[in-house]
Amino acid sequence: MNQPLAYIHPGAKFAEGVRIDPFASVYEDVEIGEGTHIMSNAVILPGTRIGKNCTVFPGAVIGAIPQDLKFKGEQTYVFIGDNTVIRECATVHRGTAAKGKTIIGNNCLIMAYCHVAHDCKLGNNIIMSNATQLAGEVDIDDFAVVGGGTLVHQFSHIGCHTMIQGGSKVNKDVPPYAIAAREPIAFAGVNVVGLRRRGFSEEQIETIQSVYRTLFNSGLNNSDALEKILADMPRTAERDMIVEFVKASPRGILKGNGR
Repeated sequence: MNQPLAYIHPGAKFAEGVRIDPFASVYEDVEIGEGTHIMSNAVILPGTRIGKNCTVFPGAVIGAIPQDLKFKGEQTYVFIGDNTVIRECATVHRGTAAKGKTIIGNNCLIMAYCHVAHDCKLGNNIIMSNATQLAGEVDIDDFAVVGGGTLVHQFSHIGCHTMIQGGSKVNKDVPPYAIAAREPIAFAGVNVVGLRRRGFSEEQIETIQSVYRTLFNSGLNNSDALEKILADMPRTAERDMIVEFVKASPRGILKGNGR
């Protein structure tokens, strides 16, 4: 880990096996977990906590202060889980007083030129393709895949196991298991391929499809559609997750393609 051509603040903390390449910069109040690799010209700024076996590629900047005029220099953080990869020139900003931290979970891939703004919360096993831009306080749940060049409006929520078409403008919440595509963005089906790859049974997938047929194709508004789903469909984890997501959405969910 001893690298004379890197800038390493004496207050930074490193576990065993951390590798810092020449010309990387690691500032004070940084903690980096076992086996993580910080490559040349990456910048790790104060308040950053990186887990085990991560890789941060050249030009990435993690822990910069938020681009939020309400930020007054308060102590905030970035937390990155284990086995996560941050590719070239991606940026991850610290939180603000709103939530205090920006979070990226385990086993994520944040591709080149992506931006994760202040107070975002990303779960585990998420893929953000090149140049995806998240505004502040966006939540993305486990196993979501966000196509390249996607723009996500502040406070939006993207559910688990979703697939977002590249180049999309996400200005409404995207419920679990969905494919979101077209312009303006709309429900474009269930992410069947992704669900099968992750071990969902055909019965589970059929339940999800039935829920969305009622929600988007029945002609009912969301409230009435949810009542019908609860009344007519047996309770399953997948049914309940979609229902609770829609109920809890302050921004409202995207529209069905047929509306």
